[in-house]
Amino acid sequence: MTGRDVFEYALLRVVPRVERGECFNAGVVVYCRAQGFVCARTHLDEAKLRALDPGADVAGVRAALRAVEGVCEGGEHAGQAGGDDAGRRFRWLIAPRSTVVQPGPVHTGLTTDPRGETERLLDLLVR
Repeated sequence: MTGRDVFEYALLRVVPRVERGECFNAGVVVYCRAQGFVCARTHLDEAKLRALDPGADVAGVRAALRAVEGVCEGGEHAGQAGGDDAGRRFRWLIAPRSTVVQPGPVHTGLTTDPRGETERLLDLLVR
């Protein structure tokens, strides 16, 4: 027994002009069922956003990314999903959508520290 738990994660991609399909990574959502953990961390690179769409609504994209973080935190401010368990919130966040902020495919791994894994993935795949 390794003491590690299975976790799942998906990258959050910013697609400034959905019709063009160009995107870049702006966050990660991590879920660990065994620990009842779900967390999103984001980092918006404004230069990349403006390179793909000079007229992009930076404040709107930031708000969308913050909303994902808020749903992960749960509670009243997260809206209807705020009362759901961590797994349901994760599944709702990773559902395919055609918006400016879209989830990528789900990947899995093993960890003893899902919060630390969230930061590691953010540094490795987003920043």
